[in-house]
Amino acid sequence: MLPIDHLLYLSAFLFSVGLIVVFIKRNAIMILLGIELMLNGANLNLVAFNRIQPELFDGQIFALFVIIVAVCEAAVGMAIILRAHHFYNTTVPDQISELKEKP
Repeated sequence: MLPIDHLLYLSAFLFSVGLIVVFIKRNAIMILLGIELMLNGANLNLVAFNRIQPELFDGQIFALFVIIVAVCEAAVGMAIILRAHHFYNTTVPDQISELKEKP
């Protein structure tokens, strides 16, 4: 069994890499991937803290709900990105400045 501090370091690393990807990358798909990394880091953190009291399943159940929300967020985010790419021919969020679609 891994010590809890190793899991927390890995969780912080995943969250940090996701945050860096969100701030540095300009592509909307990469931003979504960075958000997914941040959510996975938070999930690992929840499961690691659940190892302190293994008889309670609070951390694992909350992590399951975070995974469900992440899947829904990825599906809706990809739908929005694909629709924006269809209208504006770009996936860079800075280049989309109109709220109305182009004719």
